[in-house]
Amino acid sequence: MKKFEAHILVVDDDDRIRDLVKQYLIENNYLVTTAISAEDAQKKVNIIKFDLIVLDIMMPGKSGLDFIEENKKALDTPIILLTAKGQAEERVKGLEVGADDYLPKPFEPKELILRIQNILN
Repeated sequence: MKKFEAHILVVDDDDRIRDLVKQYLIENNYLVTTAISAEDAQKKVNIIKFDLIVLDIMMPGKSGLDFIEENKKALDTPIILLTAKGQAEERVKGLEVGADDYLPKPFEPKELILRIQNILN
């Protein structure tokens, strides 16, 4: 049985981004579950313990920030925001509500892996 580095939930409404992140994480020995919305992510965190969550901010329905505000106290799971909102005030807001790190789109997949490793180690 294969030993994975960690189990990561990738939450993004963009199929291309979600699939790209999933594929890159799998290639780097991570077990990956995906969600297409904050609501979908909520269902999954209610039944699965993840080691880390990669979360988009701008999604239809609840935003990634809403998800963090509703779940951060109950979850003992680090969260990396992955979003097109690169302005400093958005980064600060994300960190204030409880995100552990912030990576603006477009991003280098290697940088995502380095940030994940820094948080998990």
